[in-house]
Amino acid sequence: MKDMTKDILAGAESRRRNGSGDALGPNSEIGRKLKQYYDELVSDDVPDRFSQLLSQLEQAEPAQKKD
Repeated sequence: MKDMTKDILAGAESRRRNGSGDALGPNSEIGRKLKQYYDELVSDDVPDRFSQLLSQLEQAEPAQKKD
């Protein structure tokens, strides 16, 4: 177990020296996957039903302000 930890630390140190290390270290793959997932969600179109509900809400708000 100690040898594996030494290997991991040695690899991280060599990546830092080479400038190729990620700021997240061993969690960098998780970070990349999360960023990819977020980017996909943001680029998705808004569903039609949700757009309709937003339009209804916007129309109802001016009516409430007049009351």
